[in-house]
Amino acid sequence: MDERPPPEPGATPASGPPANTGVSTNVPAGEGDRPGAAPITTAVTMDLLRGALELERTASGVLPHRLPARARAQCSDPGLALASAQPSGVRLAFRTSATVVELDTLRTRMVYRGAPPRPDGGYELRVDGRPAGRATTTGGNVLLVDMATGAAERRPGPLGTVRFADLPRGTKDVEIWLPHNEVTELVALRTDAPVAAVPGTGRRVWLHHGSSISQGSDAAGPTTTWPALAASLGGVELINLGLSGGALLDPFTARALRDTPADLISVKIGINLVNTDLMRLRAFVPAVHGFLDTVREGHPTTPLLVVSPILCPIHEDTPGPSVPDLGELGAGRLMFRAGGDPGERAAGRLTLTVVRDELARIVRERAAGDPYLAHLDGRALYGAADHAELPLPDGLHPDAATHRRIGERFAAHAFGTGGPFAVPRS
Repeated sequence: MDERPPPEPGATPASGPPANTGVSTNVPAGEGDRPGAAPITTAVTMDLLRGALELERTASGVLPHRLPARARAQCSDPGLALASAQPSGVRLAFRTSATVVELDTLRTRMVYRGAPPRPDGGYELRVDGRPAGRATTTGGNVLLVDMATGAAERRPGPLGTVRFADLPRGTKDVEIWLPHNEVTELVALRTDAPVAAVPGTGRRVWLHHGSSISQGSDAAGPTTTWPALAASLGGVELINLGLSGGALLDPFTARALRDTPADLISVKIGINLVNTDLMRLRAFVPAVHGFLDTVREGHPTTPLLVVSPILCPIHEDTPGPSVPDLGELGAGRLMFRAGGDPGERAAGRLTLTVVRDELARIVRERAAGDPYLAHLDGRALYGAADHAELPLPDGLHPDAATHRRIGERFAAHAFGTGGPFAVPRS
């Protein structure tokens, strides 16, 4: 996430409650209510997953990753490894006549010492593209983080089970969207009828990279992160490489984008570079060029949209790093403030204002030779008027209502008539 933890499409979203409420249990497989038919256990393989770039076998089951192993091996930051294993935008997708679906998982959730507990990660069910249920699970591992000292303690926990029952009879396409904010190992998939991989949907694939805001920090659920909402509204298949704290122009991330098949690409650049205080202006400009050059090696004519940061008042004119407000933390509230000195902008310290100006200039100059490259000022998604109405609760991250607003605005801009991702007229 953007706070950098220490060592560590589709139908329109439903406007009302889903038709089927998933039941979370923590009982061993085979206990509790069962459909009449004997349960069938199906191995989770890549052909049953969308939105993941790789599947790692673990002691418990399999773990979807949003960065390939080669990329993860080139960075020792445990926070990046954690973000890659949090399956934002990843969903199980299969065709079946089953009326009961169970999924055993082992989650790892983050808890900040002294801060309010985070909501449990959600699983959201879609049947034939329509919302059909949601659930959380119990148990799992806990990563307890002390933001004041940087210490992290891992506490192991048991498996949990998500169960969706009373699905409509007959053959149907089922999706289970995994939690966007919890590491999720998939242990067992059980149904009361066989499952099969779903043939290609024919939709365009949208590959997006950004920070924890793109991963979905503080969104209501996995289908209501702003990229998932925008993908649903745009009628595209999402691969979300939003990486909490990891939108840092890393070469291995650029290569992952380069090597991933996609029809549309967007990169949202800026907030992590400021709130980690990672680089100065001298390094930033060539790093942006290098990142875009690498993406273009694999996608020379793919529509590519560069998005600058949404409004974040604490860093508009004050450099990073972002640091927790220990006074607020002592009162049980997680809030961030800018730890840099505005006077050091002249020495090349980055602020969001500087980043936006440079990104606009870079894209303008590159677009003279690249007609498929476009730019979007992030303040068109969330600006001063929006902040007055919907302030960032912790100073960095948008809440659920703001995710919806950003997703709707991005979809209107990118997928609307004349937008960079609009379907070309025949």
